[in-house]
Amino acid sequence: MSNLTVTPFLMFNGQAEEAMNFYLSVFQPSEIIHIRRYGADEPGTEGSVQLASFSLKGQTFMCIDSNIKHDFTFTPAISMFVNCGSDEEITDAFQRLSEGGSVLMPLSAYPFATKFGWVQDKYGVSWQLSL
Repeated sequence: MSNLTVTPFLMFNGQAEEAMNFYLSVFQPSEIIHIRRYGADEPGTEGSVQLASFSLKGQTFMCIDSNIKHDFTFTPAISMFVNCGSDEEITDAFQRLSEGGSVLMPLSAYPFATKFGWVQDKYGVSWQLSL
């Protein structure tokens, strides 16, 4: 049997560490697992994130600061789905993730969930939150 894992991989342009630290402040338990930074004379901006891994609620993520500018960014067609454990948790996460971003579906009761909301955060990453 293989040891296959699937890990969300987020590419930023200079905001990887800021975004990662923001997500760690929103979701608990969370932790930074590893950060490798660009050094002097490397292709990325010195000190920016060459590769990082972090964990949110037990799910491992990876992120980078791309040293190449791309004509694309995040889209809501791919989103992070979070099962929240309490009304307080979903309300807090929704409020914090929507600050500076946009609400795609307001936090409310829906036929498929007691409480649900969908936001795109200030970094462009889309989050579906369900209670």
